[in-house]
Amino acid sequence: MRLPFFYGWIIVAVVFVTMAIGVNARTAFSLLFPPILHDFGWERGVVAGAFSFGFLVSAAVSPILGWLMDRRGPKVVMELGVVLMGAGLLLAAYVTQPWHLYVTLGVLVGGGSICLGYTGQSLFLPNWFVRRRGLALSIAFAGVGVGSIVLLPWMQSFMDRTDWRTACWMLGVVVLVVLAPLNLLLWRRPEDLGLQPDGDSNAPNTGTTGPASNVVDPAWAAVDWTLARAVRTSRFWWIAVAYVSGLYAWYAVQVHQTQYLVEIGFTTSDAAWALGFVSLVAIPGQIALGYISDRIGREWVWTVACLGFVICFLALIALEHTPSPVLLWLMVVAQGALGYGFTSVMGAIVAEIFQGRHYGSIFGVVMLLMIGGGAAGPWLTGVIHDETGSYALGFWIGAALSVISAITIWFAAPRKVRAVAGQVHRIVRAKAA
Repeated sequence: MRLPFFYGWIIVAVVFVTMAIGVNARTAFSLLFPPILHDFGWERGVVAGAFSFGFLVSAAVSPILGWLMDRRGPKVVMELGVVLMGAGLLLAAYVTQPWHLYVTLGVLVGGGSICLGYTGQSLFLPNWFVRRRGLALSIAFAGVGVGSIVLLPWMQSFMDRTDWRTACWMLGVVVLVVLAPLNLLLWRRPEDLGLQPDGDSNAPNTGTTGPASNVVDPAWAAVDWTLARAVRTSRFWWIAVAYVSGLYAWYAVQVHQTQYLVEIGFTTSDAAWALGFVSLVAIPGQIALGYISDRIGREWVWTVACLGFVICFLALIALEHTPSPVLLWLMVVAQGALGYGFTSVMGAIVAEIFQGRHYGSIFGVVMLLMIGGGAAGPWLTGVIHDETGSYALGFWIGAALSVISAITIWFAAPRKVRAVAGQVHRIVRAKAA
């Protein structure tokens, strides 16, 4: 019996909830950062290094994650993430030494987040959509914003009334109780259920390749892209540079912004709400940019996201000298509404260049490199502060890498392999001519 054509949107709903909890459970490290510093008196580089170390470990397993997704599907990957993240948060309540922090909030929570977050979801969700790929991804990933405005202020309030250890334990329970049963609904491809991408019921069985009418470069699209073939192309490495630079900027600001805002005069409550509102304003921004990417192309949206982070870093630098609410909101809106637009095209860019049977393995290696950038951002920014006594240089580096990311994505050029839905008519007219 065929399942309803809208089952793809059920998958989107499951991912929405998973992202709301899973990504924000990792983001909560920014809220835990100040009380951990206060309780133990460790250097900032040491504490921030736990987040970065977790990223490095998760980066190392990303290719394995892609391989596992290609062979076993999202149920196994997501449930693995739930167990790792839940265990890490529960055990974090008993941290007494730096290495405890690195194992719990670093390795276990970081490893779980790579399964439950943007990387894990991007390994299979693009398979469910072709024409509406950008929109579907952006709606699913907008769950992060809803979760942030609920979960992060709740956690800060809980810590203010109790302590950070109890808050970690409670968050671990939420992860296990909500996400473990929910992710049993996931499937890797619509073909596994006798369906087609975008809910089409009468389309030919095209697998994950999408309609032939959107192919711009038939020779490239005809290749059965394996990991070995992909890494020998310049496009693969342009994507890698763009993603590494973009993630460096993203996590450099995300991990340190709460502590920075408190240091320059904002209250802990203001800093927590700012962190939450970044993801909240990302909801309309992500959905709009995802829709726009289906109309005009992925490169434009990636460039807008990079511009968002440039503005964010410049606002943070200015806040040190003029800590005004206007600059704070500019930082929040630029980072969330524009910068988080990365997520609406991150999986789509790789899928449209290297889609096929081995997409998961290829994307997993891209994530290995990308997460390396995400790990370097918090660590190096913390080290720079320890050495200089200021975040200014670290924020300037983040802004510069955002510019590099915007430039290099145009060299990757997914538009020259497959056209987005809004540009397909041009391809059809060209073929007819």
